[in-house]
Amino acid sequence: MIYPKIPLAQSIIEICLAKGITTIIISPGSRNAPLTIGFVNNPAFQCYSIADERSAAFFGLGIAQQTKQAVALVCTSGSALLNYYPAFAEAFYSQIPLIVISADRPQSKIDIGDGQTIRQENVFENHSLYNANLDEDVSKENDAKINRAIDTSLNEKGPVHINAPFEEPLYETTSELSVEVLVNGFATFIPVPIIKDLSEYAEIWNSSTRKMILVGVNEPYAINDTTRAALGEDESVVVMTETTSNLHHPTFINNIDTIITPFTTKEYEDFCPDILVTFGGMIVSKRIKAFLRKYKPKHHWHIDTLRAYDTFGSLTKHFEVNPNSFFEAFMPLVKVFKSDYFKKTNAVKILREEKHEIYLRKLPFSDFVVFEKVIKNLPKDCQLQISNSSAIRYAQLIDIDPSIEVYCNRGTSGIDGSTSTAIGAAVANNKQTVFITGDISFLYDSNALWNQYIPKNFKIILVNNGGGGIFRILPGHEESAVFNTFFETSHCFTAEHLAKMYGFEYSIASDEKSLSASLIAFYNQNDKPSILEVFTPTLENDKILLQYFKELV
Repeated sequence: MIYPKIPLAQSIIEICLAKGITTIIISPGSRNAPLTIGFVNNPAFQCYSIADERSAAFFGLGIAQQTKQAVALVCTSGSALLNYYPAFAEAFYSQIPLIVISADRPQSKIDIGDGQTIRQENVFENHSLYNANLDEDVSKENDAKINRAIDTSLNEKGPVHINAPFEEPLYETTSELSVEVLVNGFATFIPVPIIKDLSEYAEIWNSSTRKMILVGVNEPYAINDTTRAALGEDESVVVMTETTSNLHHPTFINNIDTIITPFTTKEYEDFCPDILVTFGGMIVSKRIKAFLRKYKPKHHWHIDTLRAYDTFGSLTKHFEVNPNSFFEAFMPLVKVFKSDYFKKTNAVKILREEKHEIYLRKLPFSDFVVFEKVIKNLPKDCQLQISNSSAIRYAQLIDIDPSIEVYCNRGTSGIDGSTSTAIGAAVANNKQTVFITGDISFLYDSNALWNQYIPKNFKIILVNNGGGGIFRILPGHEESAVFNTFFETSHCFTAEHLAKMYGFEYSIASDEKSLSASLIAFYNQNDKPSILEVFTPTLENDKILLQYFKELV
């Protein structure tokens, strides 16, 4: 076995191995050579080389998203580390375990004009669950910090930072370990849910005629059949889910904006719940957030083992357990309550579905038509990754097959690493992965394609409307040179040359007929990764979407 000669690097590598951290994303560099040598030369580690640190971090995020295991990111010193920050913040808000291991200059070399040095210690402090600032020398204190960083990432589901200073020479190796590491605690800690007496809350529940369950980002299959059935059969309960909730039941409402946007003031007042129960991560719908902030429920209970955000300014209780455990204990205390809350809402749902179909049938080719057709034609049992901005918002309006798993970086809702995340996710799972993205998000993260690990059956559907279309549907949009340049980012680029350079199969569609034909060929070709670029009219999409909500009544 080949080891780095620097003892501190040996300690980090050996503790990672002992803790089960075996997926390592390395960006080439010099200062991190001791770590690279140690990880790459040990067959127990699965190492990936991704040159662009920002892409590398999101690639690792995608793997961790799928495996639910911590992924380590390894980079050289200086600004390389800062390029991890977008994915680091996403991991923090999406509760995904990431372990950043940065090589650094010794403290004596910081702020004296030495090359490729910045103040790396605590650089992620605002979003890091723990910062392990190591000393050069091997010590029990260093080992304890490394242990604590890894355990914190796993147990609290988020990102941590280990900063390791190395002095030259960096490339020397040895065939013998020179350290005996101290391994503390356990890398996998499963908290035992503690369900306290719920009778007080059951009494509130049993005296309320309008209960709303609102589900944000959620893992597929996380909620069991018993819980779904219990919630779906109570006539005083309305369950509202998002595309990213991965939660399905015939009675659940999964097109929130379609339901509530056309409401009158009186309808909003009638729809306001007495009790709001939330679980899962971030909510996409701005309209449901605005509604619940204006028409506040009397009680808002959030169910999550770790965090509870007061998203609507009305949080009254945080149940620190998983939803299945909560409802398993709570439902036996629930009494059948006569209510027309679900009946009224379901009637609106049926009406909106009819209006939706009528409107779609008369539309010209546009973003809305593309998303409707693409989502309806996704392969069953595939995994769908969606970029942010317009893409995820269109997806919210369209029913999706329950067999399809849906993911999106909603922690920070940024466009910066969606493609890299999707590729990492595709590498980490055995399912067919389809990624739907807009043109600005795709171009912004084009270095994601600079990746030798992309599966041959990975598919990108790129909706190119010539700019950041979401800005056209926001209040205050006016057509002007300033708007087109500084907000929409108008452009005439396509993915054709990128596809050729990175070895992707490339095809295009620009109307409904060519889209139908292209989708068939797109899914049948699995010899190399593919990009289907769909061109839509820049100036029509916002009008079509805004008119949609007007025609739902």
